[in-house]
Amino acid sequence: MTRLLVSLVILTSVVHSSYTQAQTRDEPVDSAAVAQILKEATEQSQIMEVLSYLTDVHGPRLTWSPAYKRSAWWVRGKLESWGLESAHLEGWAPTGRGWSLERYSAHVIGQQASPLLSYPKAWSPGTRGTVTGDVVLLQAKTDSALETFKGKLKGKFVLMGEARKVNLNFKEEARRYPDSYLLELANSEGPRRRQRRFQRTPDDDGRALREYRKWLMCQEEGALAVLSPGGFDGGSISVLSATVPTHPDTPRTRRARPWGNKVPKVPPQIAVAVEHYNRMVRMMEKGERLKMEMNLDVTFTKEDSGYNVLAEIPGTDLKDEVVMIGAHLDSWHGATGATDNGTGVAVCMEAMRILKKLDLKPRRTIRIALWGGEEQGTYGSRAYVTRHLGTRERVNESDSTQDEQPSSSQSQPGTGAPGGEWKITLTPQGEKFSVYFNDDNGTGKFRGIYMEGNDAVRPIFRRWFEDIGGKTGSFTLSLTNTGSTDHEPFKNIGLPGFQFIQDEIEYFSRTWHSTMDFYDRALEEDLKQSAAVMAVFAYNAAMRDEKIPRKR
Repeated sequence: MTRLLVSLVILTSVVHSSYTQAQTRDEPVDSAAVAQILKEATEQSQIMEVLSYLTDVHGPRLTWSPAYKRSAWWVRGKLESWGLESAHLEGWAPTGRGWSLERYSAHVIGQQASPLLSYPKAWSPGTRGTVTGDVVLLQAKTDSALETFKGKLKGKFVLMGEARKVNLNFKEEARRYPDSYLLELANSEGPRRRQRRFQRTPDDDGRALREYRKWLMCQEEGALAVLSPGGFDGGSISVLSATVPTHPDTPRTRRARPWGNKVPKVPPQIAVAVEHYNRMVRMMEKGERLKMEMNLDVTFTKEDSGYNVLAEIPGTDLKDEVVMIGAHLDSWHGATGATDNGTGVAVCMEAMRILKKLDLKPRRTIRIALWGGEEQGTYGSRAYVTRHLGTRERVNESDSTQDEQPSSSQSQPGTGAPGGEWKITLTPQGEKFSVYFNDDNGTGKFRGIYMEGNDAVRPIFRRWFEDIGGKTGSFTLSLTNTGSTDHEPFKNIGLPGFQFIQDEIEYFSRTWHSTMDFYDRALEEDLKQSAAVMAVFAYNAAMRDEKIPRKR
């Protein structure tokens, strides 16, 4: 048996030393089953084949798009072919229009002719054929400067924004977390403090209003397209969704979204590689007149619900209690969503394949959930939690952002939800729910887990990591929180929801939301390790006499 990774010791917290080895050993583990899981994950892995089909064959999976739904049906079929039960797609609101890119090209033409390294933003309208026009650099740092552009944007390509400084990279882009950083996480005394809300100044308000007016001018005067510098550099472009001009004082819950049906007509919008964008800016600042030619062909499909994919391995004596693992299936459209979040999907699918193939008979039901709409705000997981598990609402304060209350049960003021006093209302399913484990931080191997301030899970997770640490590497237990992904809706109603600590690799330097997020950036051995850990955690949670303890 080839080891997945070099064996290291477990990093444990210096601050939280109250849990003794005896307490850790009190957590029973089926070591024979764990050994079987590790062997299957190492010697019979299908994880890269699954990832290739998901990313190479099915490609980008933009929420609400036909491509997303095709990939969801493929995933459902794959899970069913492995023998999982109740494999199905479950719809959720809000609805949205689908968007597909059919064809795109852009060139700077004339004396300085060159193809433009760039990519259309999601839900951008097309150009209705090939269009040609002059380029305008819309730089205006004052209201009076902005006035000089009035009436000059019709039929023009507009560069929206200044050149962005590129810092040469003298450090490696791909990196693993050093032990010193993991020890810092282990020594954390609790969840990170919430940052103070940003206080806008009059200058900030002025800039925001000018940006709104810039977009409104482009929209109303009929610009051919608006181009802006994408994130990253070195050929990788961060590309998200089109902008709908919205007055900065508009509440977030009332802002128009580009995927909605009632959206004002906006110009085509393009994210440009920063080096290409900067060169155009510098040329125009030196008096060069630039022209462009562009052809952008897109298809909008009718508004539809979003979809999650669910399947399960039924439990035995505790089958009404549920352990869940999951990742978000949707991606942005500039590449194929390999590390965000094809790798997480493949890890969870592989974990379920392993458990089903080994026929280990978990006591609790183990359910996989592959979410839609995470990139738009954890829509899919929030809808699932609201429909099946419970809701929260502010105590003595209306909260217009909440979904309808379930036809449920017990109320628990203030349990588990951040941001003040909340009433948590759990459904019968929520009362019987055990735990959710999430994967959404790229291709890096699991280095531990964020305990989300729930110190009661420390001896449990420590025991589980000890049983697999000799085969898969070092692990860190940290009380800190991590957010902005699909475990949050569970945690927000007081249910245990966790995200693993993962090596960053080149997630935030190269692949996250970028045009370089392809299969080639995935690390096979790391993904095998992650799938093994995910399977062990799901199985161990399903076999305990008690559910995973909830945060007090």
